Amino acid sequence: MKKIILFLLLFTATHCWAQKKISFLVIEKTSEQPLAGATVTLNKLNQTKQTDSTGRVVFYNITASTVAYTISFVGFKTITDSVDITTLTDASQIVLLERNEEEEEEEEIIITSTRSTRTIYNIPTRVEFIAGEELDEKANMKPGDIRMVLNESTGIMTQQTSATSANASIRIQGLDGRYTQILRDGMPLYAGFSGGLGLLQTPPLDLNQFEIIKGSSSTLYGGGAIAGLVNLISKTPTEERELKLMQDVTTAGGLNSSAFYGQRFNKFGVTVFASRNSNAAFDPANIGLTAIPKFERYTFNPKLFYFFSEETRLSVGVNYTTEKRTGGDINFIKGNNANGFFERNNTNRTSTQFSFEHRFGKCSHITVKNSFNSFKRTIALPGYVFDGTQLASFTEASYAYHGDKMEWVAGINLITDNFREVQPPIVSLRNYNQLTTGVFVQNTWKMSEKVHLESGVRYDFVRDYGTVPLPRLSLLVNYSSKLSSRIGGGLGYKAPTIFTEETERIQYKGVAAISSRLNTLEKSYGFNADINYKTKLFEDAVDLSFNQLFFYTRINQPLLLLQTPSQYNLSNVDGHFDSRGMETNIKLGYHDFKLFLGYTYTETFLHKANSKTENFLTPRHRINSVLMYEVEEKWKLGLEAYHFSKQQLSDGATGKPYWICGFMAEKLWEKFSIYINFENFFDTRQTRFDTIYTGPISNPIFRDIYAPLDGFVVNGGIKLKL
Repeated sequence: MKKIILFLLLFTATHCWAQKKISFLVIEKTSEQPLAGATVTLNKLNQTKQTDSTGRVVFYNITASTVAYTISFVGFKTITDSVDITTLTDASQIVLLERNEEEEEEEEIIITSTRSTRTIYNIPTRVEFIAGEELDEKANMKPGDIRMVLNESTGIMTQQTSATSANASIRIQGLDGRYTQILRDGMPLYAGFSGGLGLLQTPPLDLNQFEIIKGSSSTLYGGGAIAGLVNLISKTPTEERELKLMQDVTTAGGLNSSAFYGQRFNKFGVTVFASRNSNAAFDPANIGLTAIPKFERYTFNPKLFYFFSEETRLSVGVNYTTEKRTGGDINFIKGNNANGFFERNNTNRTSTQFSFEHRFGKCSHITVKNSFNSFKRTIALPGYVFDGTQLASFTEASYAYHGDKMEWVAGINLITDNFREVQPPIVSLRNYNQLTTGVFVQNTWKMSEKVHLESGVRYDFVRDYGTVPLPRLSLLVNYSSKLSSRIGGGLGYKAPTIFTEETERIQYKGVAAISSRLNTLEKSYGFNADINYKTKLFEDAVDLSFNQLFFYTRINQPLLLLQTPSQYNLSNVDGHFDSRGMETNIKLGYHDFKLFLGYTYTETFLHKANSKTENFLTPRHRINSVLMYEVEEKWKLGLEAYHFSKQQLSDGATGKPYWICGFMAEKLWEKFSIYINFENFFDTRQTRFDTIYTGPISNPIFRDIYAPLDGFVVNGGIKLKL
């Protein structure tokens, strides 16, 4: 707290001056999403700029009190107007652009996850975005990691795999976390050994947006994207300096400090992110075990850009994270009980990113990418240590062509995954060295103004497991400017490793090694179909958007953890998993109010030997609801409620249904804002209505975690924009 007070005093004592300026925020009127790349011209001043990734642009040194401007964007109606600066709050102007239904040209926005230049409204693949204000709001709730950003979307859950260390993985459409691929700027980020703590070690401040594709996406990204993928898009530098500082504290003993800087200087550009995140051991249930472990984490992400020309650019980045995390017996952590139960995780993560892009005119470009990841983790429990290092790399070269009727993407890549561990005391070494080479091609065909078809195929050669063909097909039909639908499907696969949610839960203790002679690839097929409708009601006073999604995925010969008297074995069973269900999303907007409603229905079953059993930790019904009140650049108020129905547990019991409710408020000024968040203010905890372990506390046997453990937590802080 002393650090925060000192920080605030220094800030208020700093001498600041304001330039006479005007800023524009350009928003697509129907979706209310910011428009990057819109052209803004101050007519009489002969100044022209383009909006950045957040839809904003700023003009400085304005001498006139009234400014005439023109805003244009391909596929939208051009706006020409004027504004009196003296009447504006913070010299800010919000402009809503309407789509020009008579012009069907698409804006040149790169959809990274699909590698398309088409607008999100005109791509056959269904992509969900979390960006701008929504991303900023969710970062207020949990600024140290990205669990909150993902967990509040329909069809997505973050599943806690450790009762005392809070390890978590992401589940999409009822499937385990190992079937979801997490990328950063199109390159694999966390998988295998590094996946269990990946969500916890990714702060959101240097991220520009999230792109989420549900369902098979293996044509472009290979094995692992069976349930879907999450692509984290990093911020890139602009000519306008971006410097953000964030300080956050929680009633659970958390302290989060982070900073981001980005700026382009002619041909050079740089982004730098740094953070420190920590928490004291927290036990709201007073049972002597941590709901939040004691941890301290440091993150440092510098990235350099070089712009050879408008057509050619290069970027090189490094991400480094180190963390010490200890959960378990509170008295042990405090040093009062040397024999108490503990779970200690010490990690060191280093990754590099390289990207080179060159454009041949306006229609084609080549991209070369490379990433390297080193992850070292030591897990220690009483009488047991698991110590290993994972080295993984990704290299890809691709070519893309963007025509009026046709788009092509083709490429080749190489993926390596190497794991080495210290000799365990019971089972043999679980070392492995995977190598996968892939070649792919994808076509997007604008068959007519209303029908777009996307098709692709990929061939992966997986060492020790052979060649896997991965075709994919998606169709978009625009019935009108208000109504559209999509349908698509594809194949996928997953190479076996010892790193699953089930093995993470037992800290890999006694788990036998994977063998290509005994194990095989998990192969899948699946499809999604959705309907989208948007309109205006009550004389255009209310904006309504509706999306209904249906999904089905089947995984043959799934890899399951089977227990023998001496060890655990991961074996492919003769049967299949299937996950089916639907997602409903409704968005209503009325002046400064926005209401988001979501419902997910999921059925996930394991079929084997003429039997059918429900998959563990999958709520059949889930409700998402968020009400937001926003006065641009002044206030943000949000109320949310989430419902989870009962879940089947691995010990044969059934988890109880529950609600989680939260409230947040933020007051904004030009250079800073303050916020407070009341998370789970009804104090919903699994320890209030169920147990989390059996046996003595000195040697607990933990049950599945299906509800929050930390309960009611208040966090608040300050954000500075300098």
